[in-house]
Amino acid sequence: MTHIPIPLFPLGTVLYPEGVLPLQIFEVRYLDMIHKCIAEGMPFGVVMLIEGREVRTPASIEKFSDGGTLASVAASHAPSPGLIQVVCRGGARFKVVSSQRRPNGLWVGQVELVAADLRVKIPSELRGAADALERVLESLNDVPEERWPVKRPFRFDDCGWVANRWCELLPLPLSQKHGMLMLDNPLIRLELMHDLLDEHGLITS
Repeated sequence: MTHIPIPLFPLGTVLYPEGVLPLQIFEVRYLDMIHKCIAEGMPFGVVMLIEGREVRTPASIEKFSDGGTLASVAASHAPSPGLIQVVCRGGARFKVVSSQRRPNGLWVGQVELVAADLRVKIPSELRGAADALERVLESLNDVPEERWPVKRPFRFDDCGWVANRWCELLPLPLSQKHGMLMLDNPLIRLELMHDLLDEHGLITS
């Protein structure tokens, strides 16, 4: 398998393919990374932080998940020197083969890309998850679309897309979100999500 080098950004969140991730960047290591990513049109990797803090301290020890998602900068704004606000979109998933921390604290990894979800049509018994997601988005009609947590194109007939959007929206433990992310089968991911929605009374007959 081909391994590619990318900068890694350990965060207390899980990014999904086609997901939206707003960030405020002020640490030097990540300012340099973001400026380079924007200039060269290259992605960075979002990995789930397991131990340590997002903001580096002298005594911090960062441990992160062995899988994550590529993030590409879709929009950026620098309101003041030393601060840049970006909105990123999730791309391909990956597995971390190896990683090392540079002297400035930036992690760089050799990663192996994971195949994108196959497009699987939602079976009738799981349709309630897609219908519930549509209702959530319809409830946002009075909110400017740029502030919606889910971006177009909408694919309410696609198991992986619907499951991923619910994984983003629900307040699940990070370990559970990451486990869902790395599942190879989008149908199983939606089945698990449908059960969770049903438990919480979000599925209507």
